[in-house]
Amino acid sequence: MATQFDIVFEGGGAKGIVFAGALKALEEKHYGYRRLIGTSAGAISAALCAVDYSSKELLEVITQKTPDGKPVFSTFMDKPKASDFSDEIINNSFTMKALKDIDLPFVPDSFEGKIDSFIMEHLLKSHFYARQFSFIECGGFYSGSTFFDWMGARLKQKGYDPNITLGDLFSKTNKDLSLVATNVTRQRMLILNHRTSPNLPVARAVRMSMSIPFVWQEVTWANSWGDYIPFKDLVISGTKIVDGGVLSNFPMNLIAENTPSEKTYMGEKLSTAFVNTAANLGLLIDETQPVPGQPETAPPTKLIDDLPTIGRVHRIAETMMGARDNSVIDKYKDQICFLPAKGYGTLEFDMQGTRLEALIKAGYDATKKHLDSRGL
Repeated sequence: MATQFDIVFEGGGAKGIVFAGALKALEEKHYGYRRLIGTSAGAISAALCAVDYSSKELLEVITQKTPDGKPVFSTFMDKPKASDFSDEIINNSFTMKALKDIDLPFVPDSFEGKIDSFIMEHLLKSHFYARQFSFIECGGFYSGSTFFDWMGARLKQKGYDPNITLGDLFSKTNKDLSLVATNVTRQRMLILNHRTSPNLPVARAVRMSMSIPFVWQEVTWANSWGDYIPFKDLVISGTKIVDGGVLSNFPMNLIAENTPSEKTYMGEKLSTAFVNTAANLGLLIDETQPVPGQPETAPPTKLIDDLPTIGRVHRIAETMMGARDNSVIDKYKDQICFLPAKGYGTLEFDMQGTRLEALIKAGYDATKKHLDSRGL
């Protein structure tokens, strides 16, 4: 049996592509995975590892192109459509309230409602307005629907139901997968896995974890997903979930306690009593280390420069995702592999060619060097 690792994948948006190189270095040493924990972009890699994507296969799916030659990841910045909004969201929206507040002269009250609905229908046909509406009513400029469908397709590619739950995935794979998200309604960190939220679909859990605030729409917890078991005394149905990086972008402490006793984290039972025989490995996206041959300043993101407000949000997202779990990193730095990513943008989903290849190679080289330094 291959030597196993408990791995934490840090969040970092498009910079998470560096994990493809890191996983290649692990495979070359014939290492396997026991527990996989990921936040945001790290949640994508953790979930794909849990369904046995190899580094080669991971590279293939992240370098996919659309029919018109664009990187498939660039489609994740998907402009919302009118059909993305329920009647409840539209009818209770700020815009509808504003329209109803306008008293149209010489128009009978019985017709004003129809006029309001007509105006709203046509406003939502505008991509510019639909994004502003999405931001105000759903917490993000982009819908995230394209990513959710992509993630489901990746599960199907490996023979799983696109809607497979965390509980069912564990029963089929025995892979201990945890994805970190943030419940902004309850102001709680969520560690989503087969113990805490067995009825939650895997693709939806990943979509929650990568929902950078104000960039992608928040995810509303559906009643059909059941309770979040550690906090079952709190109603979770209808609450809003965003990127796990809001509270912890790199939860290394979830694997770094090498005790044989039963471990818990924020009330969640992480494991039954066992002696930790797997090595710990944190894969950290390091924005202070340059990628050889690449500029040390990120290029402007062309995907979001058409609306000034989105540009402002982009800068906030870069700042937030660049934050560090410093105390955890300092405490466990010997178990952490620092992956170069300086000069790459959190929302740079359109990278390709030499730039993409350089980031992946930097991840490979850094991981190989880290494993050698630990004598692994």
